Amino acid sequence: MNIKEISSKTLPRDIMTGVIIALVSIPISMGYAQVSGLPAIYGLYGSIFPILFFGLFSTSPQFIFGVDAAPAALVGAFIASLGIEAGSDEAVIFIPLVTLFVGLWLLIMAAFKAGRVVTYISTPVMGGFISGISTTIIFMQIPKLLGGKSGAGELPELLVHIYETCRDNFNGVSLMLGVVSLSILLISKKVCPKIPMAIAVMAAGAVIGGMGFAKSHGVATLEAVKKGMPSWHFPKPCFDNLSALLTTSLTIAVVIMAETLLASKNVANRNGYKLNENREILVYSLGNLAACFTGCCPVNGSVSRTSMGEQYGGRSQVMSLTASVTMAAILMFGTGFIQYLPVPVLTAIVISALLGAVEFDLMRRLYAQDRRELLIFLGAFFGVLLLGTVMGVVIGVILSFVSIIIKTANPKRSFLGVIPGHEGFHSLDRNTYAVPLKSAVIYRFSGNLYFANIHIFTGDIESAIKPDTQCVVVDSGAICSIDITAAERIESLKKSLDRSGVKLYFASHIGTLNDRFRALGLGELVERGHCRRTIPSALENAGFRPPYILEESEFKEQQSFEFGNQHRLEFEWAFGSAAEDEIEKYALRVLSEIAESDSDPEQKLHDILKLKGQWKGISDLDQEELLNHLETHIRELSEKLGISPAEIEERIEMRKMRLAKRISENNPTALEAFREHSFYYEKRIKERDPELYKSFMDYRAEALAHLRKNNPEYAEMIEMFYAE
Repeated sequence: MNIKEISSKTLPRDIMTGVIIALVSIPISMGYAQVSGLPAIYGLYGSIFPILFFGLFSTSPQFIFGVDAAPAALVGAFIASLGIEAGSDEAVIFIPLVTLFVGLWLLIMAAFKAGRVVTYISTPVMGGFISGISTTIIFMQIPKLLGGKSGAGELPELLVHIYETCRDNFNGVSLMLGVVSLSILLISKKVCPKIPMAIAVMAAGAVIGGMGFAKSHGVATLEAVKKGMPSWHFPKPCFDNLSALLTTSLTIAVVIMAETLLASKNVANRNGYKLNENREILVYSLGNLAACFTGCCPVNGSVSRTSMGEQYGGRSQVMSLTASVTMAAILMFGTGFIQYLPVPVLTAIVISALLGAVEFDLMRRLYAQDRRELLIFLGAFFGVLLLGTVMGVVIGVILSFVSIIIKTANPKRSFLGVIPGHEGFHSLDRNTYAVPLKSAVIYRFSGNLYFANIHIFTGDIESAIKPDTQCVVVDSGAICSIDITAAERIESLKKSLDRSGVKLYFASHIGTLNDRFRALGLGELVERGHCRRTIPSALENAGFRPPYILEESEFKEQQSFEFGNQHRLEFEWAFGSAAEDEIEKYALRVLSEIAESDSDPEQKLHDILKLKGQWKGISDLDQEELLNHLETHIRELSEKLGISPAEIEERIEMRKMRLAKRISENNPTALEAFREHSFYYEKRIKERDPELYKSFMDYRAEALAHLRKNNPEYAEMIEMFYAE
């Protein structure tokens, strides 16, 4: 435990949360002890020293350890397969031995630094795994609301058990108590989340049990337990089933490591701190060794109790220490009230905590943002629910790697061109004004080349070849490695291009890719100068020097001019097809920020037109786009600044003429694009809002008249820019 995590501000809440966790652990730990095949009191024994050791040595300040579902269910199934009766003396002797071997396996895993495996488990897998475990435990608990016993197994078995409980043991009063308690807890989470309503519900349940209401209506209550701390003893050796014992204990250890590491890492990510995974595994080992010496079943991280700790604002492992001390105090002095606690009320507390652990928010986010990742989430979720903890993790990890293969097999790629008046090479798909070079193909491939994607690489290049193509330059800046299959296909492609008189180049990649080319038989590319440090040097080697000759296509013919397709350089690069909407959002944000500035109105207007802020330094065409959008909000600008619309319009037009003059000096073709965009933007405004169009055209007429008179140096540009 890190002392720095403890503060005087959070200490009272941590202590209160620890008390709540101890009280809630009474029904949880007693129930899971019975699932494992032990008498219920051993669940309370397992809620003292394992939690104490975890609180002292864990690097996770908010996670809670204890007797929980998955290991208990695995142990219960194991002793049943050996013919050992649950609750018998034989079970009390044998189960701590299982726990001992689990602790030893975890010790070995810590020694071999097995914690690194969690780095290969993605957020969707983690979220699906935790949600699957939480949902499984909820289904295990439902029969206790109905008047029966907790279930075990996976979803099919749990559904059968729920049906049989409804058929044979249904108790309406039990269900009513459970539903009312759960409703109170869920509503309080929304209305007053910081109030520990679980304690109030538990106290009310104890009153109901103490008054005899529960007993008179056949509602189950917890078993009475004897006072006193557990005695420490070494498990009695048993070698009759050693092979099965080793195999099962290893399985349980893997489940504990995977489940607890995934869950604790999920909490760590959510709350912004890091774990030492291998130290955590060592702590899991210590916790299980402590459990075995007090006769308990294996213990692991508790998703439900951790979720409850977060709900009530716990921030440090003072929660665990308090829970441990509280449970010891209950065993020493306060076991009498336990027998009056109605099972459905306590079950509702557990279900409420588990519902908070199901990753509904992540599911919604994945649905909106990445459906493929949602499938991974659902794969892990249903894997746990239908096939168990281990298979759920395996399925999730397999789906993650399949997703990686699919992504790398179909990486982002594009053909490049130049934007007149601008440096560099730009995607033809994402930049409206990018134009391809004549007789040259520039192709960007954003991923390593290997057997699964080389056909895409070669197919793209082959389809781009025209009769006049003289060279192909691959922007290989994102290619770090190739495999032998890719090398063979590149060699075949090069030979095919050579026969057609087309030169193949690779440019802008890291130097070690050249070593890989030579190792795989493509050394000729390097030796003959077809691997170049930059794209311009590759083009120069092929006989192309700036200024480059571009494909012959006038801007008007090249573009459709439909409003919404004419975006600008910086915004288009940043937002793609959403550029137009983002420019409008930025214009609106400028308006909202005017009131927050302390400068005078004139300075505010100056800053707005100079585009000072997060998008300063953008291209002239982007600036013109923003000015067009601000022009449609001229009335709002006038009201906020106290400056007349005509004066604001005059300042906007002056700014536009300065931009137009600068553009015309650098690139007359770009000036035509500048004019055409303004024309079609205004045409669209006219169709969408004729009244708005008429008002700002009136302001423009007045502004241009003043501008011609007061700044005659712009008169010629005004006539050129607004000529029909």
